[in-house]
Amino acid sequence: MVRQDVSIDDGVMTAGVRAVSTDGTTSFDAFVGARSQALVRTAYLLTRDHALAEDLVQTALAKAWFHWAKIREDNPEPYVRRILVTTYSSWWRRRWNGEIPTADLPDTPAPRTEDGLDLWDAIGRLPRRQRAVVVLRFYEDLTEAETARLMGSSVGTVKSQTAKALAKLRLDPALGTTPADLETPR
Repeated sequence: MVRQDVSIDDGVMTAGVRAVSTDGTTSFDAFVGARSQALVRTAYLLTRDHALAEDLVQTALAKAWFHWAKIREDNPEPYVRRILVTTYSSWWRRRWNGEIPTADLPDTPAPRTEDGLDLWDAIGRLPRRQRAVVVLRFYEDLTEAETARLMGSSVGTVKSQTAKALAKLRLDPALGTTPADLETPR
């Protein structure tokens, strides 16, 4: 069933369509249509690979679809984001890094063509939990409490992982930090 809500405020008529069905498929489709790009962006920040990000979102949405009837209909995004982060964590534990040993080394390293990749490389060198905290806190702009809830940990753990990650990023030689850069403003 599709319900159309019409409201008139200050002489302006607004109409909204709310998708509701007994089996939940219409509301799930509406959620996927509305929030999939944001979920792919978060997944890309975690995986640093477009194809893996799309696969991660697809897997997370497939898991959410099976439990859609149990998810709060007014705000299902935190539940789906939690699935996204935990699925990423389980992929990280099982991941094969794709390295194949060979006796022939390449002649020269691949040249860098884009600026700003040093930060991505530095974030990529962080341990997975610290990377997840940095992505959720600073790229997704979530609070410490929201990040803790998504990661299934305490707020104190989020704070300590954030501090450790930022300390590692400050000392990363690829970012070219100086001792003056290491001071944090209060």
